[in-house]
Amino acid sequence: MIDYRGKQILITGAASGIGRGLARAFAEQGATLELLDRNAEALIKVADELAALTASRIATLDLGDSAAIAAYVAERGTRPLDVLINNAGVEYATPLIDTGAEADAHWQALLDNNVASMLRLTRALQGQLRAGSCVINQASIWGLKGVPGFSAYVASKHAVIGLTRSLAWELGPRRIRVNAVCPGWVGTEAAMRSLRVMAEASGRSEDEELALILAAQAVPELLTPADLAGTFLFLGSALAGPVTGQAISVSHGEVMQ
Repeated sequence: MIDYRGKQILITGAASGIGRGLARAFAEQGATLELLDRNAEALIKVADELAALTASRIATLDLGDSAAIAAYVAERGTRPLDVLINNAGVEYATPLIDTGAEADAHWQALLDNNVASMLRLTRALQGQLRAGSCVINQASIWGLKGVPGFSAYVASKHAVIGLTRSLAWELGPRRIRVNAVCPGWVGTEAAMRSLRVMAEASGRSEDEELALILAAQAVPELLTPADLAGTFLFLGSALAGPVTGQAISVSHGEVMQ
């Protein structure tokens, strides 16, 4: 395995789901962690779970609040970063048929949560990213294809990939790499909510909907957060030194590039 002893890793959205799994994976390789989330109680639990493996700094932070981000960065000082993982995000349906008063607000809020938040934090922390460090953005295979009923989420993940490629050019002269990971269907609470929405829209049962999803994969299994860890560990290491500006599908073959 890759040795992360002495490395500083910052993970957003670390209190649950994929972020929680990534925190454990990097802790098991000896990294020192900095964990951010809006859910203070859940974040404390994650840090407690990892206490036997590594030291973790935690901070409750709303990435939609530029002033809060500035205050957080000022408080953390000049402590350098080796890997910044922009994992935080939300997922919900925004069907075209929804023309209610809040439809536009839901659309804009999702893009802000999933894309602008990454830009805000990366921009604020760029001075702490040292030469040889990297940024890993959480995208999705839905950033590589279209999906009915989820236009805002799909658009946000396409935008994450575009942001990743642009930042790779901007930060490359400082020897900072920027890549995106595009997970397929991971058995998280958020994904299962989307599965229920898709089943309801199609008139199929949840089991039937899941069977169709898995049939579209070369390996017909749901992913777990642990299944994604190896890709993140690789991208964050010196082994991935020449790899930047890439959107890597980790989807049991649902998307093949």
